[in-house]
Amino acid sequence: MDAIEPTVECDVTLDEHPFRLEAGGELPEVTLRCAWYGQPETAPGGVILVCHALTGSARVADWWGGLVGPGRLLDPAHYAIVGINVLGSCYGSTGPTTLDRRRGRPYGARFPLVTIGDMVRAQYLALRQLGILRLTAVIGGSIGGMQALRWATDFPALLDVCCAIGATPLPAMGLALNHLQRQAILSDPAWQDGDYTTQPVAGLALARAIAMCSYKSAALFDARFGRRPDRSGEDPRKTLTGRYDVAGYLDHQGEKFVRRFDANSYLVLSKAMDTFDLTDAELARIRARIHLVGLSSDWLFPAAGVRALAHRLRAVNVAVQYDEIITDHGHDGFLAEPDAVAPCLRAALTTQPT
Repeated sequence: MDAIEPTVECDVTLDEHPFRLEAGGELPEVTLRCAWYGQPETAPGGVILVCHALTGSARVADWWGGLVGPGRLLDPAHYAIVGINVLGSCYGSTGPTTLDRRRGRPYGARFPLVTIGDMVRAQYLALRQLGILRLTAVIGGSIGGMQALRWATDFPALLDVCCAIGATPLPAMGLALNHLQRQAILSDPAWQDGDYTTQPVAGLALARAIAMCSYKSAALFDARFGRRPDRSGEDPRKTLTGRYDVAGYLDHQGEKFVRRFDANSYLVLSKAMDTFDLTDAELARIRARIHLVGLSSDWLFPAAGVRALAHRLRAVNVAVQYDEIITDHGHDGFLAEPDAVAPCLRAALTTQPT
């Protein structure tokens, strides 16, 4: 089934300018690309904000179509489903590809450091300008789950439910992998200190390949690729550059990715993931019901870390429920297996945690 089109897709330029950032920088103007499905003014189930992952967009049904649409869990006839492209991305919101009017060229590497908190505050301001003053739920996976949690800590009175899937502050392995991905981009001569006019293809493709390894599981790679030679017919036992099938897959993912995403945005958003953290004092501010979901084969955000976050929330008297999806898809399980995710989201939206 093809993804449904948004009821409305628009740009919202924030009234707050300059927009001051947590790390000390500022942007003279911020515009966010917004999309929604259904009618926020009349939806019987209220408004649900769905926060996208690292390279997603405001068009939620494009990447979570198994959950969004008529007759699906997130049915626009019942809920208004809102997506907002995050600050720093390249899918319509202000980011490194945006023209810096002060200099007459794109921000590039001069785009300031942003945090998950900055993204969420910008979303709050955009929703307020759209007349959306309260949310039934905020839902997201990965960096989208980080946003959902930050919504719960920073705007505790404005949402009833927070559902975060495969999301915690990044453990050391995640920090290491993000560092390597950024180094791959920065080391590409075509990056040109961020002032490129043509993508640093080799570096960005390698960064994506590293990321794909962290999004999947060893069991999935074994089942899907094993030790088979690349399907192009190469023989990895005969030449230095001959590839196994898994290598061909990673190269293909990198080649696709450089056609749709900006390298500087990748740097900005991956760094925002790194700096996300949650103190006990921040967790204690939460008033929403929290539903955390771990992914059994996720080694980027291990399920044990998500369970540990649930214990921290209970320790500060926050109502929280933890569920775990059994999947071989690794961190990508929340995107690859919507039928497995749906019961967890349904529980978050309809039941009290225990």
